[in-house]
Amino acid sequence: MIQKTKITTEFIKLDSLLKYEGLVETGGEAKMLIQEGQVKVNGEICTMRGKKIRPGDKVELGGTALLVE
Repeated sequence: MIQKTKITTEFIKLDSLLKYEGLVETGGEAKMLIQEGQVKVNGEICTMRGKKIRPGDKVELGGTALLVE
């Protein structure tokens, strides 16, 4: 399932996006999932929680995919 999410800034940090979309409840949970390699950005595992996510990027966690617009 692909969800579309719109940002109004140039970018959003990966951990903030996961919190913003409700995929995690806390920043600590986001940090843990990212460091464990459970999050993909544009099809590749990303372990940088401060990764800048820009419109056009696709973020995946579990069975959920987010397309940033």
